[in-house]
Amino acid sequence: MRYYIIAGEASGDLHGSNLMKALKEKDTSAEFRFWGGDLMANVAEEKPVKHYRDLAFMGFVEVIKNLPTILKNLKFCKRDIQAYQPDVLILIDYPGFNLRIAKAAKKLGVKKVVYYISPQLWAWKEGRVEVIKKFVDEMLVILPFEKDFYKKHGIHVHFVGHPLLDAIAHLPEIDQEKFRKENHLDARPIIALLPGSRKQEVEKMLNMMLSVKSKFEDYQFVIAGAPSLPPSFYEQYNTEGVHFVSNKTYDILRCSEAALVTSGTATLETALLGIPQVVCYRGSAISYAIAKRLVKHIKYISLVNLIGDKEVVKELIQNDLNTENLVRELGFVLGEKRDRILNDYAQLRMKLGGAGASQRAAEKIVE
Repeated sequence: MRYYIIAGEASGDLHGSNLMKALKEKDTSAEFRFWGGDLMANVAEEKPVKHYRDLAFMGFVEVIKNLPTILKNLKFCKRDIQAYQPDVLILIDYPGFNLRIAKAAKKLGVKKVVYYISPQLWAWKEGRVEVIKKFVDEMLVILPFEKDFYKKHGIHVHFVGHPLLDAIAHLPEIDQEKFRKENHLDARPIIALLPGSRKQEVEKMLNMMLSVKSKFEDYQFVIAGAPSLPPSFYEQYNTEGVHFVSNKTYDILRCSEAALVTSGTATLETALLGIPQVVCYRGSAISYAIAKRLVKHIKYISLVNLIGDKEVVKELIQNDLNTENLVRELGFVLGEKRDRILNDYAQLRMKLGGAGASQRAAEKIVE
């Protein structure tokens, strides 16, 4: 079969690549055309139609500023789908773009529309659920509470488990001594800094994360460089005495004692790797004010706390994200809160089910 897949972010590239591997196993005649990144390109052995680094705009203000580009991409995508005529269109998260494509898919000649990894409609824009009800043939969800959310709206979905469990389960053993030597790290314990995968995120987050460095001289700080950003981009920051390692986030985390993490998929990755963390988030003042009005009934912003349904990890959001609070909370996760966080992580893994999400998703799609 011919599969057209759209992933617009780094996490979508990861999950899309694992799904493509599973589809190839279950459908030996599988052909792909896709929007994504380098991981998906490695599986397909060809370049994406569009790379996610050219698609990821964060926040209301940034979206408005880049609206002409977004509209141009939408128009191009519709033409490309119509020309390719896939048997299945697979949409991975990225709702602002993908829900618009879902609406147009049948008119473009697509036989089946599958949505893999639900938009966070349970947090905001709940009305979008009607788009899914009307235009999506199969909804594959990865968070346990999403099944009840869609059931409330009269939509039958399949909970396939979380694909991050697959990605982490298949990691090879890491030789920490070798990793330190290759990346010029000394013997001190590591604190990982994950400032995000988008340029706008890093610009808002990294200097704040670096501001705690002088208070933790017995530790070394390592910035996890995003694969979507060139190492030269990070040179503008005052990183004297701080190490930088690009495109090896999982390895950095597995060698770390704790992490400062920008809210997003990385918070769940950090938890599943068993690293105590402080979750950080700061958007533009306008974007944050709009989001606060739109997001209702949600107590937390990190996936770790949402799945746990309690404060597993501390979230420092907007004005609460300052050097004083970061120093205090990082001290806690390195000390008195560490064991409690690790115990909560174990319960989190149980809630997410076992590995095999990509295989289960591929089975449903091929069916």
